[in-house]
Amino acid sequence: MAAEVNERTLFRKIAWRTLPLILLSYFVAVVDRSNISFAAKTMNADLGFSETIYGIGASAFFLGYSLLEVPSNLLLARFGARVWLARIMLTWGLISILTAFVHTPWQFYAMRFALGVAEAGFYPGVILYLSTWFPGEHRAWAISRFYIALPLSYVVMGSIAAPLLALDGAMGVQGWQWLLIVEGVPSVLLALVLIAALPDRPETAPWLTDAERAWLNGVLRREAATAGAPSHNLLRALTNPFVLLLGGANALNYVAINAIVFSAPKLLAQGTGLDTAGVGRVVAVGGVAIALGLLSVSALAGRTTARTLVTYAGFMVLAAAGLALLWLGGSGASTIGGYVVFIAAAQTAGMLPLAVISRLIPEGDRPAGLAMGNTISQGGAFFGPITWGLLADATGSYATGVALLIPISLAAAGAALVARARSMRLG
Repeated sequence: MAAEVNERTLFRKIAWRTLPLILLSYFVAVVDRSNISFAAKTMNADLGFSETIYGIGASAFFLGYSLLEVPSNLLLARFGARVWLARIMLTWGLISILTAFVHTPWQFYAMRFALGVAEAGFYPGVILYLSTWFPGEHRAWAISRFYIALPLSYVVMGSIAAPLLALDGAMGVQGWQWLLIVEGVPSVLLALVLIAALPDRPETAPWLTDAERAWLNGVLRREAATAGAPSHNLLRALTNPFVLLLGGANALNYVAINAIVFSAPKLLAQGTGLDTAGVGRVVAVGGVAIALGLLSVSALAGRTTARTLVTYAGFMVLAAAGLALLWLGGSGASTIGGYVVFIAAAQTAGMLPLAVISRLIPEGDRPAGLAMGNTISQGGAFFGPITWGLLADATGSYATGVALLIPISLAAAGAALVARARSMRLG
């Protein structure tokens, strides 16, 4: 029966049935967590927020996100991806809209923390979901195809931020409020689509033939066997060496990513003299560059974990080079070039660790292990914006922060190479 299955046709069919909805969901997630970067300039002025207050608020999202990652992923494993991902989207959309009505720093902190709690478990939950449809050798490709939502969000945010901010005063609502409200509504609507249309697992997919279902289950069972027996111990799953090592590598990466992302409009405006529309175009170019990086993943990473980890390290070295250009440049062209190189390399690298973790830990440990890996990663995301804001207020510029991010990115590359050496020893 297995001989009747065309592997390429099967995974193309699965991809078309699952990835577009996941891509669209991740797209609105990134928009809703990052849109305050464009709202920041006028929001901070209207509300009297300093760089430190803004940095704490930006970081508060990742604190809430990190604390609830593991419980959320365990609940997803219990209730199913369709129901739980739809719940996540509905709540984060509502909270994103309500953020438009904050007035004080503590209200801002609370809403950003609540947004993180609402979205907790989404990304590792998607990786867990895809691991039930795509074997390890196809998983990096599948993840890179839904992760393309990340650069698309950059393009869209860069394109629509200026028109939404230009609505300033319409119906008595500030421009930054319009931005948060309009970009929060799609999440609420998409939650309804997700609950109706996302297939839960291969066993319940009517569009798979019996032969395809049997072949796919056989491949996934064999892969699970090679990863070893599950620990049946939550603590052991959470402290798996690959979870800690690769989560730590990406934590360093996200320190840099979120420091830059949440200040990109202001950083680029300072370095280039561009207005909001011009900065938006640069951010959109960065999104296109990330897309090109993601499309290169299949060719560069191949189908082995060792090659994937070398690819991760290579992208992190390139990210450090982009930061060096951003730090040393001193011109509009070097600011744009450094930003584009950094954001493309770092964001492309960011999708790889969980793909590797999903291959190196037993199937029964994946819900907790993937969530823990992302929790560690988001710990770095928490410290990036807040430290960046403190440095900006203390020094009056972003230069010191950029300089400190260079060795951090190189350390992430080193951690990935250590993980590669360990995986090679284990065979």
